[in-house]
Amino acid sequence: MIDGLKPYSDYQETGAYWLGQVPKHWSVMPNRAIFEEVKDRDHPTEEMLSVTITRGIVRQRALLADTSKKDSSNQNKSAYKLIQPNDIAYNKMRAWQGAIGVSDLRGIISPAYVVMRLRSSQVPRYLHYLYRTPQFAKEAERWSYGITSDMWSLRPEHFKMIYTALPPLDEQAAIVKFLDYANGKIERAIRAKRKLIGLLNEQKQAIIHRAVTRGRDPNVKLKPSGIPWLGDVPEHWDVMRGKYLGRLFSTPSVMDNELTEDSDGNAMYLKVSDLAGADDSFRLTRSRLYAKRSMPRETTRRSMIVFPKRGGAIYTNKVAIVESACLVDPNLMCWAISERFDPHYVALLLKTRTLADLADVSSVPQINNHHINPVPFPAPPVAEQTSIVAGLERDLAGVNSAVSRVDRELELLREYRTTLTAEVVTGKLDVREVAKRLPDQTDEPLPPDESLDEMVDDEII
Repeated sequence: MIDGLKPYSDYQETGAYWLGQVPKHWSVMPNRAIFEEVKDRDHPTEEMLSVTITRGIVRQRALLADTSKKDSSNQNKSAYKLIQPNDIAYNKMRAWQGAIGVSDLRGIISPAYVVMRLRSSQVPRYLHYLYRTPQFAKEAERWSYGITSDMWSLRPEHFKMIYTALPPLDEQAAIVKFLDYANGKIERAIRAKRKLIGLLNEQKQAIIHRAVTRGRDPNVKLKPSGIPWLGDVPEHWDVMRGKYLGRLFSTPSVMDNELTEDSDGNAMYLKVSDLAGADDSFRLTRSRLYAKRSMPRETTRRSMIVFPKRGGAIYTNKVAIVESACLVDPNLMCWAISERFDPHYVALLLKTRTLADLADVSSVPQINNHHINPVPFPAPPVAEQTSIVAGLERDLAGVNSAVSRVDRELELLREYRTTLTAEVVTGKLDVREVAKRLPDQTDEPLPPDESLDEMVDDEII
């Protein structure tokens, strides 16, 4: 696919750090010469669109369906802005995170978004690829203003001051043809890897389910549990409702600007994004520190389980175990486990049922003590729980190793896709000759099939 890709023969300095050198025959222009801002309002019956980080501009109903998020747009949509095919739109507050794209659709978007229209003929999809690179995201961050990162805003007047590289039109078309083809190949490879991970995780689930509901002795005598999802359980096991496994609670939320990075005498503050979700290690991906003087009186002295309690994050099945007292944001639920139970065993039970199975998903997905307390769970002796957990560590070692390997391959494919796109759209690699040999695109290029973990951070306004 990349055979024959080489740098151009002559380059020019652009003076724009994010572009670096570009081919000598390319134009470099400020965006004010390329775009005009459009504020076409009073089209309340048009279809609602959203600008997302993972997928660019999409129909809002599709995004809501995928993530189970709630529509928070205003009922009165007369102030919403009309966007037409080939317009560029970006989220002022999240452009530095990649929330920008060219629209293939006609519809209306939030007043908080900015719509830019081309002043002259260009290949819009080239600009779509260019503006969704990490290099442009860093440039958008450089031009964004605000007190904290949550308030950074890329104003239209500052977007217009950013310089953009423009190849000749036929070269823009060649770049788009190459990237559509290359990214289609990469995306198919990514989907194949994700399918393999799904199959491996199904195998893991079967192993875990059998262990936590039957134990490790294949010859143990069983008895009916009376619970459809549980089936038969060992005769010497109890079945107990969730309220007897521990106490469910939430701690108060805090603002990010109240947090401290000083580790002396501080406790952790957790968000949903701090929880790993793909494996059964129940680890935290990171932790923040919160000033001890502001800690609430109610803390836990023993390991507790934390998991998302509302929104699309429930479907990611993130469950973590925290070994010390901590404060969590309003989107997390804590479960302080009784001395009669091994927290790792209970966490495995949660993963076996899946959070979505326990949650109320009639409107906005949510899960709390009212959903978990009445649910019956198997209750082996605590020593046997610990034995089951230790045995599963050994039983799952091979599968976990395979999942980790494929995960790493996925990461490399994504890194390759990002790097290749950036190298091509900024002129570091010449694709003109290769593009001539490619078949004409007959199908729509595949959109990125990102995981739900990534999509839950998309904005819906």
